[in-house]
Amino acid sequence: MHRIGIFGGSFNPIHNGHLHLIRTAKECLGLDQVILVPARVSPFKQHHTEMASAADRLAMCRLAAETVPGCTVDSCELEREGVSYTVDTVRYFRQQYPDAELVLLVGSDMFLSFCRWYRWQEILQYAGLGVVSREADDRDALEAQQQFLLQYGKIFLCSADVYTISSTKIRENYKNQTDYSCYLPEKVVQYIISHELYQQE
Repeated sequence: MHRIGIFGGSFNPIHNGHLHLIRTAKECLGLDQVILVPARVSPFKQHHTEMASAADRLAMCRLAAETVPGCTVDSCELEREGVSYTVDTVRYFRQQYPDAELVLLVGSDMFLSFCRWYRWQEILQYAGLGVVSREADDRDALEAQQQFLLQYGKIFLCSADVYTISSTKIRENYKNQTDYSCYLPEKVVQYIISHELYQQE
């Protein structure tokens, strides 16, 4: 069965930590494909004032996807009005790929707060969860959450080297004229510079 990973986020900008999660999940979970889904308005960042435009974030995702075989980008959330709820996204991909196994990729921080997501039980009816740890010492907490959520759906835990970088830190470095390029694919760096992003925050 074709196995597809779905990885959503603000991607403001997408960086090597995101790509590390994708590569880890592909190998750990045997994914045939990973679909990047940039959010129109993340439910967790509705009052975020440092957001690049939807068009810019989509373009950066497409550039980053070129660096990972089997990685594509879908603009479905950007084309919807209002807040991007994951339940709507996984329902959309279930309709697009009725015969595939869908795995929603999340970092450990999002996984541990998963029960606060909008209609989280319904999400697990459409897709399993693939969890990639982003901390060095959270395995016990992840396993406890996995045991609880297994009654609702499929939960997969992946072990990986910890890659600690955030989009916020990258934007701060850029504004402060501190090196940030090592955290981003080269074409994304070029895009940020040529389009003068993150300068007016």
